[in-house]
Amino acid sequence: MPIQKIKPTNIEEYINAAPPAVQERLWKMHDCIRAAAPGATEALKWSMPAYNYQKILVTFAIFKNHIGFYPMPSAMAAFAKELLKFKTGGGSVQFPLDKPLPLPLIRKIVKFRVKESKAGIIKWYS
Repeated sequence: MPIQKIKPTNIEEYINAAPPAVQERLWKMHDCIRAAAPGATEALKWSMPAYNYQKILVTFAIFKNHIGFYPMPSAMAAFAKELLKFKTGGGSVQFPLDKPLPLPLIRKIVKFRVKESKAGIIKWYS
């Protein structure tokens, strides 16, 4: 009988299910986001850790060679210069696993998203 993988139901389970070599990085990212968005609710959305403050602020996910960070296109535009050294998409950035996490930048982006959410300007896209 094949072994069934248990699907994580919360952020703690998601991080603990990641390869041991990257768990510390994921915990740092999680702690950074929580500190930048006090009072945000936490859940898994699209099987990724997600942080909500009136609307979804950011999500992230672990991949083989990077952590994908999804802060919305508005944040990507606002921080375009600071994100030049990373591979990016319309609403995403890749933080390579072989480089330190840019925690001060992540913190600034999350705080930016909190302001957007409080102002009711930007809705999360599906």
